[in-house]
Amino acid sequence: MSLFEFEGVRPTVHPEAWVAPTATLVGDVRLGPRVSVWYGAVLRADVGPIVIEEGSNVQDNSVLHVRTGSHLHIGAHSTVAHGCVVHGREIGTRSLVGNGSVLLDESVIGSGVLVAAGALVTPGTVVPDGMLVKGSPAKVTGAVEPGSTPALILEHNATVYIDLMERHRRSTRPVD
Repeated sequence: MSLFEFEGVRPTVHPEAWVAPTATLVGDVRLGPRVSVWYGAVLRADVGPIVIEEGSNVQDNSVLHVRTGSHLHIGAHSTVAHGCVVHGREIGTRSLVGNGSVLLDESVIGSGVLVAAGALVTPGTVVPDGMLVKGSPAKVTGAVEPGSTPALILEHNATVYIDLMERHRRSTRPVD
C-alpha cells in the first residue's frame, strides 16, 4: 500500500483494516476496522477528510475525493464497487454503489440504497434511505423491497468482502 502524508496529515488505518499493496491513500483518510481498499483504488483526502466505517469496502480502481472544504463519509458495511468515481459527501450504512458509477459533488446516498452499475448521480442529489437508483442522470426507480435481489445484495455484499479481505491478507504475496 502507498500511504502519503499531505500538509502534515497522514492516513489512519485501523489494524483490522486491509489495504491492497497497489492502493493509494493520501492525507486525511480514516479507515475503521475490517475496511478493505482494493487494488488500484485511490483515496485522496487533500482538501477534506474521507472517513470509512467498519466493514465497508472500496473495490479495484475506484477513486474517492471531495470538493474543497467538504468531506466524504461512508457508513458501516457499505460497498463502492469496481471502477467508481466518488466525489460525494455521504454514503449511508449498508449501501452499495455499483460498478462504474459516478457520484458527483455533495451527493448524499442514504442507508440501504443500491446505486445500479453505471449510474451518474448529479451534484447535490439526495437519495433517501432504502431506494434503488438507476440511470444517467440517476433517478430513484423504487424502493429496495425486503427479500428482493437488491435487498439480498445489500445484505450479503459487505460480509462477502470481509471474508475475501481476510483471505487476501493471509495469502497475497508478490511474485518474482
